[in-house]
Amino acid sequence: MQRSSDDILDWMRTREVTGVFHSRKALIAAAQELLVAGFDRADIDVSASLDELQRRLNYASIPPADLADIPATARQPLMGEDDVLITEVVVGSIVGCVGAIALAFYLVAQDMRPLPVGVLSVLSGFIVGGAAALVARRRLRRERTLGLEKLSEAHGLLIWVRVQSPEKETEAQEILMRQGAEAVHVHEINLAKRPDDLPLHALRPDPWLGDERLGQP
Repeated sequence: MQRSSDDILDWMRTREVTGVFHSRKALIAAAQELLVAGFDRADIDVSASLDELQRRLNYASIPPADLADIPATARQPLMGEDDVLITEVVVGSIVGCVGAIALAFYLVAQDMRPLPVGVLSVLSGFIVGGAAALVARRRLRRERTLGLEKLSEAHGLLIWVRVQSPEKETEAQEILMRQGAEAVHVHEINLAKRPDDLPLHALRPDPWLGDERLGQP
């Protein structure tokens, strides 16, 4: 798919610490240690899928250590287990509440007594909400592991950590190297922010919506 300047939301000049992992477990451990050390989750990116990476770079063969310094390299925000859990709870709660209210209105319109209306509405809310949370869990877990599959792991998993001070640069480098990262270094890079770089960009709450931009003829 051909990209145009219309796909770019913004350009950002940033300073980052980057490294290459050949173990998904080690990359996740490094990300967790960075978070515990006070780094913002929004400042941590990881590799996108290998297919997306190859497509962005026109299927050129580039060593992982060099990929980290190329602005076009596909990346995605870090998604943690707590992100998945929170989204599951929110989706399940909202959908369950809407389902319960809708059924309650329907039963009241059928002149059913208040007690059965309340019981059936609550039960339907739990069932519908649980089903919605399950669907969200499966979709989110697929997106969370996107780019961290075995094939990508063998090729090399990249991590980028945006830093704002020399002290944070040193700390980030120490954490990455302690967790086994290779080719750890600091760089400055111009990044183009696109819609598909946003977290959960592929998650659509309404399956009937297409990929077309809203408000476009």
